[in-house]
Order: sequence, then C-alpha cells, then structure tokens
Amino acid sequence: MRRALLLAEKGLYTTGENPRVGACLVKDGNLIAQGFHRGPGRPHAEIEAIKQTDAGLVRESTCVVTLEPCSHVGKTGPCAEALVDAGIARVVVAMEDPNPLVAGRGLARLRDANIDVVVGLYSEEARSLNRGFITRMMRGRPYVWLKSAASLDGKVAMLDGESKWITGPDARRDVQRIRGRCQAIVTGINTVLADDPQLTVRHNESGLVIPEGLSAEQPLRVVLDTQGRLPISNRLLDAEGPILWVTGSHCQHPMCANGRIEQWVA
Repeated sequence: MRRALLLAEKGLYTTGENPRVGACLVKDGNLIAQGFHRGPGRPHAEIEAIKQTDAGLVRESTCVVTLEPCSHVGKTGPCAEALVDAGIARVVVAMEDPNPLVAGRGLARLRDANIDVVVGLYSEEARSLNRGFITRMMRGRPYVWLKSAASLDGKVAMLDGESKWITGPDARRDVQRIRGRCQAIVTGINTVLADDPQLTVRHNESGLVIPEGLSAEQPLRVVLDTQGRLPISNRLLDAEGPILWVTGSHCQHPMCANGRIEQWVA
C-alpha cells in the first residue's frame, strides 16, 4: 500500500478535482503491474495497472488500491466491474470513496463477485492526499488553505506601506506546492494593488514534479474587488491562467481588459 500511495502522489498536481489514486497488482508476492490516475478523463489507477500486463497474469492476483474502486459510469467505466472481469481474487483498499455515486457500492460489487475485500490499510495517509475531494463530497464545499505572511510582531508591510519579502525561499517553495494542488486562489484587491502579484504556479522554479507526458493547469485566480479598482496594467492580467473578477453591482463590465478576464461577477 505504501507503494500505491507513492504512485497516487504522482497525480498530485494533475488530477484537478479528481482524487489522487494509485494501484498495484501483486501475485505470489511479486509486483506485476502498477498505475496511477493521471487526470480527468484518463484511465483510473486500477485500469492503468490491468492494462500493463498479460490478462492471464492478472487473474487471481491481488489489487492494492488507495481508494475504493468506482462503481458508476462517468468519463470512464466502472473500475469495480473491470476488476471482476479481470478475475482479481483479492482487493485491498485504503479508504472508502466518499462520492455518493460510489460510497460502498464498489466494495459491494466486488464482494458480490466473491472477491476478498480488505478496507482501511493506511487510510489516514490516503485521506491526506485527497482532502479537497473528501471535503467537497462530504460537506459540499471546497477545502480551503489559508496563506498569510507576517513578521513576528504581526506586520505584513513597512510602516509606510511598502511591501517587502517576509518569507524565505523555502516558504515560497511551499506556497508554490500548495498552489499547485489548488483549483483556485482567492485574494483581495488591496493585496493586488500593494504587491502586483501574478498568483501563478511557477512549475519550473518551484521543483514541482510533473510526470512525463502530463501537464498541470494554472488555478483560477479570484480577485475580490468591491469598487472595481483592478488596474489594466496589473501583472495579474498578463500572466497565464484564468481570472474571476468579483466586484460590486455598480461597476462597469471590464471591457478594457481585452478578454484577459474570463469571468466577471457583480
């Protein structure tokens, strides 16, 4: 299961709103295949693993997977059914899927097919990989990271308002890793005016590991700007990635942004 968790981490910056999942196939004590979910619309981890080796070798093997195999038809077919069809003898699962479309149904399908099922191995580690997915499924809201940089005496800028770096290189790299895991970054207009940030993920500079053949999208940048003060010269508008501009209802539509603002809400 530890290996499956490491595989799941490969999708940390590419799965988007989908869960990060890794899977291993084991037979006679030997690893025969492995896979991980790479992103929306791509094969799930179990399917990736099954396709890597001979069907005869897969039969009677054990599938070790970090999330309950799905039982519904979404952008891909149901993994539980694929495991049954492949002749898997045993499935070891780290955690049940909180998605109401699955929520135990995948495990039930496996048991109905007389497959031995074990649940709960390294469940906390699996949950920590998918905090956003779990929160969205169980609470109906996003998982929120709060990022703040302040000096020991609680200050965020110089006395005259001048902005200075407070965090060091290690902390800034951590911020990039957090951004890479998020689908949206929300900030207020005062931060935008004071710091002129891009609010992007700098993949090349931050050491984020993106598996070969995959790409990571920039998160949606959300600017809360009641009075509509966002200047068209701001670096935010020139950087890669979509922008959602939230203003008061009295503000003009941002035609001056020349299409650089993807969504405007007033």
